[in-house]
Amino acid sequence: MEHLRGFVLTRHQQDLPSGIELRYWIKSEQDVSLVTIGEQETVFFIHDSLVDKAQQSLVGIKGWRLEKVQLTDLEQQGVHGIYCRSLALQRDVIARLTLSAIPMMEEDIRPVDRFLMERFIFGGVEVSQSPSSEGALQSNPKPRFKPCDSPVQLKILSIDIETTMQADRIHSIGLYGSALSLVMMRGEGVDTQTLRFYPDERTLLQACIRQVALYDPDIFIGWNVIGFDFRVLTERANALKIPLLFGRDHQPLRVVQSERGKWYVRLEGRLVIDGIDTLKGATYQFESYSLEYVSQQLFKRGKLIHQPNDRGAEIQRLYREDKPALARYNLEDCKLVWDIFEETRLLEYLIERTRLTGLSLDKVGGSAAAFDFQYLPRLHRIGYVAPEYASGARGMDAPGGYVMDSQPGLYHHVLVLDFKSLYPSIIRTFKVDPAGLAEGFKAEAGEQDLIPGFNGAIFSKTKSILPTIIEELWAARDQAKKNKNKPLSQAIKIIMNAFYGVLGSTVCRFFDQRLAGSITLRGHQILQQTRDEIERYFGYRVIYGDTDSVFVLLGEDCSNADADSKGQALAEYLNLWWSDQIQQRFSTENYLELEYETHFTRFLMPRMRNSEKGSKKRYAGLQQLADGATELVFKGLENVRSDWTRLARDIQKRLYEAIFRDQPYHDFLKQLVVDLRLGLLDDQLVYRRRLRQPLDAYIRMKPPHVQAALKAQQYWQKKHLKNPYQPGHHVSYIMTVNGPEPVEHICSPIDYEHYVEKQLQPVVDAILCFKGESLDALIATQRDFFS
Repeated sequence: MEHLRGFVLTRHQQDLPSGIELRYWIKSEQDVSLVTIGEQETVFFIHDSLVDKAQQSLVGIKGWRLEKVQLTDLEQQGVHGIYCRSLALQRDVIARLTLSAIPMMEEDIRPVDRFLMERFIFGGVEVSQSPSSEGALQSNPKPRFKPCDSPVQLKILSIDIETTMQADRIHSIGLYGSALSLVMMRGEGVDTQTLRFYPDERTLLQACIRQVALYDPDIFIGWNVIGFDFRVLTERANALKIPLLFGRDHQPLRVVQSERGKWYVRLEGRLVIDGIDTLKGATYQFESYSLEYVSQQLFKRGKLIHQPNDRGAEIQRLYREDKPALARYNLEDCKLVWDIFEETRLLEYLIERTRLTGLSLDKVGGSAAAFDFQYLPRLHRIGYVAPEYASGARGMDAPGGYVMDSQPGLYHHVLVLDFKSLYPSIIRTFKVDPAGLAEGFKAEAGEQDLIPGFNGAIFSKTKSILPTIIEELWAARDQAKKNKNKPLSQAIKIIMNAFYGVLGSTVCRFFDQRLAGSITLRGHQILQQTRDEIERYFGYRVIYGDTDSVFVLLGEDCSNADADSKGQALAEYLNLWWSDQIQQRFSTENYLELEYETHFTRFLMPRMRNSEKGSKKRYAGLQQLADGATELVFKGLENVRSDWTRLARDIQKRLYEAIFRDQPYHDFLKQLVVDLRLGLLDDQLVYRRRLRQPLDAYIRMKPPHVQAALKAQQYWQKKHLKNPYQPGHHVSYIMTVNGPEPVEHICSPIDYEHYVEKQLQPVVDAILCFKGESLDALIATQRDFFS
């Protein structure tokens, strides 16, 4: 027997005359190997009661078969499997059944994924097979797959292209890896170690294909790399009739666009991973995801051409006049992407996510798919198939996280107590689970084995799947924290928190408001009872609560040292109290864990604008850190919102810190308004808003950023240049006396009073109102001077 141990890099499926072929490219320590498995079938399920109707619907189609299986749906109804010997046939069968309104279950699971998930292969794999005459791993006899832990070292290549303004010709292609630093450029020049010239675009693309094959990367990385770089490379290769052989199967690369406008790459044996999508998936948050902004935030270094609105024209000038400078710019973009992946450990995060969920490394989002990969094989093993999509109970009360009415004010010494992973711990404690719900309604289930949920749900204590998955992930995360493996810890956190969304989303197969409500409504109950017990037993006032946290007011008489000890005492008491409550009421183990998280020495809970009521999900505080230092924290306020100006954000930070630290602030507020009206702060007055749709789609309502973008469109058209403002792009503009104007074409005087009224007053008065003051009163004496 030959044995191959490695990591599943890419997976593919195709129709052959003998059946479906599954194709797995596996990265081992030595090489990348293709393992194929032939003569496969697809399978999905229909109810026994619909077999006759299905057979009538499929008259005239050959190559499928129906077979009774020893499984039921979650309502205890028997099912048949429908097996098809080709992917094309399955599509035809599904189309016929859909027209006949016959519900199907698991019809969307790809055979290439089902093969792995049913064997619990989540990345690492061991393949065993008798050697063929050529000594290679082939499809006959069929190889045997089993899961294993296999280390993986992936070879990465960062790619970036520079083009004409219309992207109808490629100027240069930059490639950067651990052992490669090269720009290939169209045109004439002197070759160097990092720059090579080619006479035309055809020879440039051919050289790129050869270089990729020579370097042999496992993964391409880039910034908008599929939607721009690979799309343009494919378009130009097609125009020149050059097969873009970037895959390990020596077949042309394909770039396709979904109905929603998302671009995807079809490539065997290599992956293409976009930095923007991956950062978002790993929950990194930036005001802008432009390469310039992200790299500046991480490294205080950015692109070699700094003005975004002039960048395209400058690239064209460099190509005409200074090709080596363009090459340096091109290569630096490649390096920036490489450095971002290194700094944020994105590939480590993706690898760990794959090991936990079975998702392909390049999968964007995929919380429902991750749930399926872990849940379905376990579900099948206890005798069930998954339900048809979104067929669960609906029309019930299944709200989101609980948010208490806040008590607005400017406070001393506020503690935050936080339930650790509240929703996953509710799932574990109260056995919230699709299979557990099915088992709970079985006639033979005894009272002692049941836990009541919400919306009429009843769960089995002993026959469930999801609580076990959560338990395994929880233990893995604790170990990851112990080992200081941040990517793994982050991957597990994202996966666990996504499970509630899977149960509560109508686009997921396990949607059921009995499940979602048994999580969120239980969370409401837990937060309310926690508040009531704090106020009853300790006498402290809870001034706010949000989803999994309560904010406890200690007051002015408390010291920093006392606050910490009281926070620990609160957490210890409440954890014991909750364990007693759950044991008494449900006779089950408690996994709820309340942690003393934060001590704010000063804290602001603002009012809603134009109201005396307290706001929600908005606060600020001076946090006391363990080392004795303090840190200003903003939640939901202007300081952390990118659609407010730097003027508003900076003054909020400065003013709140002064008030929290009992420092003077009247004089600097007055001087700030003077400086603003004198034009000394113009660089802080820029608004940035994202376009959600094309400009011509804004018909009835044209918000300020759209008005500015329309003016910019006219400006660029007069220059015979492409308008840079497309859906998803940010518009930067200034408010002038003639309305919003784009920063690249300011024609009118700035409306300074707009900034006083719309930017300064809201952020200043939100805290001054609790001191009986207002910005308007402070600056009243200045009006005559500036009028």
